[in-house]
Amino acid sequence: MSTGNERKTKTVQSVDRSLAILEALARHREPIALTVLSVKLGLNISTVHRLLNTLIVAGFVEQEPNQGRYRLGLKTFEIGNAALYNLDIRSIAKPYLKELVDRCNETANLSVLNRGEVVYIDQVESPNIVKMFAKPGTRGPAYCTASGKVLLASLPPGELNQIVKKNKFYKYTDRTITDSELFKKELAKVKQQNYAIDFGELEEGVQCVAAPVRNHEGKTIAAISVSGPATRISQSFPRAELIKLIIEAANRISLQLGFYR
Repeated sequence: MSTGNERKTKTVQSVDRSLAILEALARHREPIALTVLSVKLGLNISTVHRLLNTLIVAGFVEQEPNQGRYRLGLKTFEIGNAALYNLDIRSIAKPYLKELVDRCNETANLSVLNRGEVVYIDQVESPNIVKMFAKPGTRGPAYCTASGKVLLASLPPGELNQIVKKNKFYKYTDRTITDSELFKKELAKVKQQNYAIDFGELEEGVQCVAAPVRNHEGKTIAAISVSGPATRISQSFPRAELIKLIIEAANRISLQLGFYR
């Protein structure tokens, strides 16, 4: 019987070998035969063939119909493009996040949707001592955050329904929406008005306003938001003006990404 450590080692080894295959295909620049790939990697043919079949099913590798040679699949292009997009978004959005902080004196965030959750990929902190903070890479629930609602509202109905079905609507505060039908109505409203507000739905006393960032295809790929203590935001900045500032910043970032209305 294999131990847990052994199973873990085998799993890591298979991933390592699969990545080595992808790197070899990328370096070769043209379709490569199974035997040649096996020699390059120093692995037996049956192991390489098994891993290639798995990568083919996942879309990371393609096999020529006639000669049977292997090449990188479109999935690798999609992932590479996604990584570049994220890097581009951060660099393009940064000045606008700083501008929002300068105007509002509250923390500005850039976030994306991943596996039904919000992931914060960049942030410019408020100069105030008491402020909102989420380290880049921090994940959070999407259904009770302004950024999350903006991102979820942009999804096709089928994809959204899958996330809603899988999601557990935990009641963080008295304001958290925990009914799936009410939540869908909230998202319809968000989609129509082109922004979302979180009135302490995740954390008591915190307010957040978010707007969508779109790429050249008009697809929502990120959200920018401003968050801070609810009392300070409501007292220091008219809500309508804050919403306008965030939508304008999101539109300017989208314009640089090639989105034209």
